Amino acid sequence: MEQAEFLEQKVFNDLKNLNDGFDEAANLHFNEWDFAIVLDRAEYFGIGIYEIQAWLDGVLFDIEEHEHFKKKATDPSWYKKVLMTFTTLQKGLTFTASYKVSAKLLARKFDV
Repeated sequence: MEQAEFLEQKVFNDLKNLNDGFDEAANLHFNEWDFAIVLDRAEYFGIGIYEIQAWLDGVLFDIEEHEHFKKKATDPSWYKKVLMTFTTLQKGLTFTASYKVSAKLLARKFDV
């Protein structure tokens, strides 16, 4: 299984992509509630999150990276803190991120 397929099936399923063309088509954007679900699922699977972008009305609002927090990309403490910080600073943001699914996880067989 490829990374994009894994993310679509296991992480993004049943969530609404709010990217209506303001960003690259491959970047799925979610409101704060759906993105919190994405983060929970990433934590469950041990997926690395390297960068989170917050957007407001189709314009980039801010970016945070795991290195800024001196945390591993798989450490949920940094990305959950970023979501809380962004949502406190500004209402109405959408969120996208860069992910890394390990080869070991991609090779696993999951029940359908």
